[in-house]
This record gives sequence, C-alpha cells and structure tokens, in this order.
Amino acid sequence: MAKGFGKGLLTGVVGTVAAAAGAVFAFHKTVIEPEEKKAAFIEENRKKAARRRVAR
Repeated sequence: MAKGFGKGLLTGVVGTVAAAAGAVFAFHKTVIEPEEKKAAFIEENRKKAARRRVAR
C-alpha cells in the first residue's frame, strides 16, 4: 500500500507542477507578450518621429 501511495503522490506532484507551468506560460503569452509588443511598437514610432523632426 505504501508503494501505491508513493506513486500517487509523485504523480500528483508532477501533475501540479505541469499545470502551474502551463498556466504561467499561457499568462505570459496572453498578457505579457502583447504588452511588450505594443511597447516596442510605440518606441519604434517615437524613433521614426524623431528622425522626421531632425530631417526637416
């Protein structure tokens, strides 16, 4: 019986760690990555605008 309990506990721990890792990955993909892309887009537009001001 102790052998079955150990396997079950190990399976539960591995499943929980995998679920937590998946949640973190999904959060990063859906929330953080779009914000980083938007910030990079805004920064690129600022650089373009600064070049236009200097060129005139």
